[in-house]
Amino acid sequence: MSLCPDTLRAAIRAHGPVARVVVAATAGSVPREAGAAMLVWACGQSGTIGGGALEYQAVARARAALARGDRFDKVPLGPGLGQCCGGAVQLLTEVWDTDRLDRVTGATHARALPGTTGDMPLKLAATLKAARAGHRPLRPAIVEGWFVEPVGRAAAPLWIWGAGHVGRAIVATLAPLPDFAITWVDSAPDRFPDTIQEGVTALPAPDMQAAMRLAPQDARHLILTYSHEIDLALCHAALAHGFAGCGLIGSATKWARFRTRLRQLGHHDAQISRIACPIGDTRLGKHPQAIAVGVAAGLLKEVARAMPQKEPDRTQSRQSGG
Repeated sequence: MSLCPDTLRAAIRAHGPVARVVVAATAGSVPREAGAAMLVWACGQSGTIGGGALEYQAVARARAALARGDRFDKVPLGPGLGQCCGGAVQLLTEVWDTDRLDRVTGATHARALPGTTGDMPLKLAATLKAARAGHRPLRPAIVEGWFVEPVGRAAAPLWIWGAGHVGRAIVATLAPLPDFAITWVDSAPDRFPDTIQEGVTALPAPDMQAAMRLAPQDARHLILTYSHEIDLALCHAALAHGFAGCGLIGSATKWARFRTRLRQLGHHDAQISRIACPIGDTRLGKHPQAIAVGVAAGLLKEVARAMPQKEPDRTQSRQSGG
């Protein structure tokens, strides 16, 4: 996961200085991996570091940091928060404004943790040199009191609502791709598989509709829970919250009923039409994996259209006879 200047700049433009909470290091069983981050401002937040009580307290500390400055916290999840994970996380909370953001240059960003003084450690300098030379990929890490992470375009946030057969097939298909940062939501921990793919955030949320407010407003959503009522509530919440794209699993009959209900809830046809139903490519069939393939193809095309177009590689064209 990368520090994304574009995401930070947009948040600062909308809310003024924002606190960024990043998981700097982990030990044992924890909700999120090192590099997971969220943005917090006075009246809201974007993203999640997971963990329920962990995130609740981190948001409170982040709002305090907006007035008091950066902080670094070591949080044991078992004794500290009463969570069953039993691991520990180290959280770096930094207050970002445009001046600070303008000082971020290059493909990596290294800085001393709050309370650390002195020059960059030689070990970290060697790590950065190896990364620049392409010898070793850079991962978010603490090195002798300094924190370093890659800088780059953020993966597109994708929120998948439902851990049933189709949800599992979609996550398994998309998780290996670097294009998406997947948050996977269902109503209870035991609805998820025993093993979650690397880079996927599992978010148990008893009130799934309320969890919609945690999603970035530029996220894409796939709604495919076990309950039509929950599906409807999530569509209603998504329309009120805002999104880059939203798909709902279902038939034409289900969607016709949902459109009527959503109108009754106060949404206009133009808004409602932004939700795609059914999802995937119906020509491929209804098998969960077939739906997943169709969904993945559609999402990849959307991401490709949104990216700046590269100049054609004329050398390759000449070599291929073009």
